[in-house]
Amino acid sequence: MHLDVVALRDFYYQTGLGRVARRALRAPLAEFWPEARGQTVAGFGFAVPLLRPYLAGARRVIALMPGPQGVMAWPAEGPNVAVLCEETRWPVETGLIDKLVVMHGLETSENPSALLDEAWRCLGPGGRVVFVVPNRTGLWSRREATPFGFGRPYSLAQLHAQLRDHAFTPERHVAALFAPPSQRRFWLRTGAFWERMGPRMWPGSAGGVLVMEATKEVSRPLRVGLRARIGNPLRALDGRPAPVPAPRGAARGRPALHTVAG
Repeated sequence: MHLDVVALRDFYYQTGLGRVARRALRAPLAEFWPEARGQTVAGFGFAVPLLRPYLAGARRVIALMPGPQGVMAWPAEGPNVAVLCEETRWPVETGLIDKLVVMHGLETSENPSALLDEAWRCLGPGGRVVFVVPNRTGLWSRREATPFGFGRPYSLAQLHAQLRDHAFTPERHVAALFAPPSQRRFWLRTGAFWERMGPRMWPGSAGGVLVMEATKEVSRPLRVGLRARIGNPLRALDGRPAPVPAPRGAARGRPALHTVAG
């Protein structure tokens, strides 16, 4: 179940809690990817709050928004880079993307397996992807007042296993959004404090959101001259009599000599 793009836009750009979440989620992404100069950066779902820092230096930025969610023009102050797409068929050439951010996309997908396959297709060899998903044990996944209260939340082990099953190698992860998902002024004003102290006070994955970076696995080709062994070859001549070897003389191009009885 995808949220409507208008609801997502209003949360991140018109509410105090959304602005706190936007700053908290940009911090680990900036640590993972300080820059993307000359690269193609894409986001799927509603990842535009995290893509803005790459608009200036990246070669290309693409905001992919699924049909059930809807699309909005973004950014407001420049040429639009947002496009409406099918959830599992992106209008992107194979191997084009260098860095990909998936937020509000995986946990709300009706077919997460096919979505991960499509993300793998669009990433170039060694491409990197960051998944931002609600934490199953966090407070944010239990409150429908935020976008992370919808869809299927993940535990760290579940996310790790699902990425492994789709040829991604998990590299590193952090938890984010340690402050309660409350619009009360006290929690909004102290949001930065909780993001600093949360990992120290609750180490592991106690935050409301999991942020995991993974790389695309590429299968190794067989070495030149190395033949694959066939365990069960097709026997087209099974059931036919075995061929009889020619006499020794015939093997040298001479007719065979036969002894004529007296």
